Amino acid sequence: MSYVNLKEVLRNTKNQKFAVGAFNFNGYEDVQGIVNAASHLNAPIIVAASMSVVRYFGLKQIVGLVRGIAEAVDIPVCLHLDHSTSVDLCKEAIVAGFGSVMIDASAKSYEDNIHDTVEVVQFARKYGASVEAEIGHVGGVEDNIVVSKEDALLTNPSDAQKFYEATKVDALAVAIGTAHGFYKKEPKIDFERLQTIRNLVPCHLVLHGGTGVPDKDFKRCVDCGMSKINVGTELKKVYTDTIRNQCAVVSRQEIDPKKLTKQVKTNIEDAVMKKIITFGSDDKI
Repeated sequence: MSYVNLKEVLRNTKNQKFAVGAFNFNGYEDVQGIVNAASHLNAPIIVAASMSVVRYFGLKQIVGLVRGIAEAVDIPVCLHLDHSTSVDLCKEAIVAGFGSVMIDASAKSYEDNIHDTVEVVQFARKYGASVEAEIGHVGGVEDNIVVSKEDALLTNPSDAQKFYEATKVDALAVAIGTAHGFYKKEPKIDFERLQTIRNLVPCHLVLHGGTGVPDKDFKRCVDCGMSKINVGTELKKVYTDTIRNQCAVVSRQEIDPKKLTKQVKTNIEDAVMKKIITFGSDDKI
């Protein structure tokens, strides 16, 4: 039960009314902290790698790292490729051993988005991998993909229904008012739109732009049927703030790098545990 695909890790979310957190990582320490948090709370977990992290580590290296950590715990862990704009990269990740990939063709035409998604879905089925796609545009910045407020179009429920019927994707990210990165003011989430989409689309729904969303809004999203919630920017800040703080308190004569990085695991773990409890996924395996 340790290393699974996205469909498996989300399978009970709709009927039991909880969401699984997808947490982006940037190094060994935060992967370990993310999985530790889920293990402590007996929760399913998604470990997400962006395209920039793939370029930094390599696909096979990421699979080896996450699979090794996952096999040491008794919870379901899904390794997910986040926001890939490349069909080829999705295929390469699946072959390398990712349990799930996101093909993000939302910046293309509706027809091209369907075309790319179908191609990835058909390829993934041969390997038992899951596929997430996006319809509408989630605003902000994610891995150097910039969507302005003006272009952050909310998902049309009818389009979402037709998109699912054409692609049979496992999970669908929808734009309902959140944005990637830090918010300058509290986001205004269109819960009525989310509920309408939930009633029309049978696959798992995904919320991107989870950093800075109030807990009450997360819980309402889950009540409306959201199955997966992405958190990335918040963990980046925890990671970098921790390193900066450790550099200030650890002796300059210290040459053991672990003295600087060990606290990252602990602080990431604390941050992820809070989100798991908010999403209601604790004790859900």
